[in-house]
Amino acid sequence: MATSKLRITKICERCGKEFLAQKVTTRFCSHQCSSLAYKDAKREQRKRETESRVKAKVEEDTHEQIDSKELLTFREAARYFGISKQAMYAMVTRGTLKAYKLTRRISRIRKSDIEEMLLTNPYISSPLKRKKAHEEITEFYTTKDVLEKFSISNSWLFKAAKQHDIPKVTQHGKTYWSKKHCDAIFGKKNTTVDEITEWYSVAEIQEKYGMTLPAIYSFVSKIGIPKKKEGKEVRYSKRHFDAAKGTAEPVESEWYSIAEATAKFNMTRDQLYHYVKTYNVKRKMVGKYSYLCKDEIDALFANIFAPPSI
Repeated sequence: MATSKLRITKICERCGKEFLAQKVTTRFCSHQCSSLAYKDAKREQRKRETESRVKAKVEEDTHEQIDSKELLTFREAARYFGISKQAMYAMVTRGTLKAYKLTRRISRIRKSDIEEMLLTNPYISSPLKRKKAHEEITEFYTTKDVLEKFSISNSWLFKAAKQHDIPKVTQHGKTYWSKKHCDAIFGKKNTTVDEITEWYSVAEIQEKYGMTLPAIYSFVSKIGIPKKKEGKEVRYSKRHFDAAKGTAEPVESEWYSIAEATAKFNMTRDQLYHYVKTYNVKRKMVGKYSYLCKDEIDALFANIFAPPSI
């Protein structure tokens, strides 16, 4: 059999000398070092076995001593339980187990109290919670379908999907979204927006009113003008914008804004919200603003502030 020509520089694990090995698994430089290392390993093994037997004997004797005692120290009680001394102190502190103070520094635990505690606190396993069965999904949108149908951005789609845990699958590099979940999350449209037929683009507002972009964004946010998104372009209600600028008749509304309601009935926002919540007044959201049903608010405060009958 041919001898390997491979030569690897290694360090002997026994004597620490450098040598040339023919195999990567070689650990020792000579037969002598290998034999000595083997004897050392056997010696350590016998030492561990002896220590293990002694330890087991000591523990056995300790358990015999504990079994013959009625009053146990905290250390002995911890060994009896098979827990740490700190855990034993915690049980006594919580009142789970009784302990008796003999002197200022000496306390003992009665074994009968331990057995009584074990009998009165059996372990009761809680029933396993059944996992909710996953609903089978058969209809999907592509990412492009979702963006076009609901006029949202790609980043908003993924943000909402993460927030609402929309089920999705990926095939051949394309992502498909659950149709049912997308319709439920993105299909919620504001009825006020649906009723509006005329809209301004940002360019049209700039041309008509000579406003800058920051001025437009600040104005529509402050007034709460309804808006919608068509693709990448945001449009604003023409009727509401003209009314806010004073170039059209004010929009007749069946709703109070929070500011209008607090001013009319001379109360704080907290007081108003208290009545709205207590009497379940109908309200709606337009953008980030809340509106309260005018008829319900008027009827509510007419009854509350009406003079008592004689």
